[in-house]
Amino acid sequence: MTSSITTRKLGRSGLEVSPLAFGGNVFGWSADEATSFRLLDAFVGAGLNFIDTADVYSRWVPGNQGGESEAIIGKWFKRSGKRAEVVLATKVGKDMGEGRKGLSRAYIERAVDASLQRLQTDYIDLYQSHDDEDRDTPLEETLDAYARLIKAGKVRAIGASNYSAARLAEALETSRRHNLPRYESLQPHYNLYTRSEYEAELEPLVLREGLGVFNYYALASGFLSGKYRSEADLAKSGARGQRVKAYLDARGLRILAALDEVAARTATNPTQVALAWQIARPSITAPIASATSLAQLDDLIAATRLPLSAGDIALLDQASA
Repeated sequence: MTSSITTRKLGRSGLEVSPLAFGGNVFGWSADEATSFRLLDAFVGAGLNFIDTADVYSRWVPGNQGGESEAIIGKWFKRSGKRAEVVLATKVGKDMGEGRKGLSRAYIERAVDASLQRLQTDYIDLYQSHDDEDRDTPLEETLDAYARLIKAGKVRAIGASNYSAARLAEALETSRRHNLPRYESLQPHYNLYTRSEYEAELEPLVLREGLGVFNYYALASGFLSGKYRSEADLAKSGARGQRVKAYLDARGLRILAALDEVAARTATNPTQVALAWQIARPSITAPIASATSLAQLDDLIAATRLPLSAGDIALLDQASA
């Protein structure tokens, strides 16, 4: 059942996206193909349209090469016929092995064709520079490569992932100076626990420039779901539990208490509240969250329909300050 979800403009790209993006890092990793298809069916069936992946997902899994997530999405497009209903974001630049990495014109032109083939589509809605580690390639060369892809109809808009404020500002200035396409979006690390880096320098820049923002680790590796509240809980999730350990301090527990309080008042749960807090922030277009089961996905979808009061937002702001 599709219900109407109000879309948001992604920068000045002309793309209209749902207020939550599905993180495709789980496809071909913690969600097998059949599960991934069910999740994609349910996500789009609920009226959401924004899916984020990368060519490198999920190369970290033993036996994987990279490209697994894109390949699953491509098979789903072919099976479902729903390519036109989705705003698809993918990325280029991370190490794919055998020297395949970076943001040079030659590499981007090769990588985009490989992504398009895996995705079984002839265009990518948002193509993102995955990080800013290739300092050997001038920004102008990277942006010119994207200009050619846009002109060829392979890409509709471009974005930056993991860029510092200084480098993002430099890239935007390079676009202006050379009349090249500009990054219309930023993908930063941001959530209720990890706030300062984004809010201090990146947020003023994206607001001034009118960029879209869709942030990753929106649930802080599951910590903001309330699943981990003690050292004992960490053991439940192996490697992931170790990542969460850093959040289990006085501030983290204060944030969980505030999430519990708002969840009780709104008859929801911490996951929904943590995402709704991000969705309500004026600079955020759509937090990215992943699910590996339909029950988890229900929480993500519910978050897009949860209006928080000014009092709820103030309580969460204060607890996480």
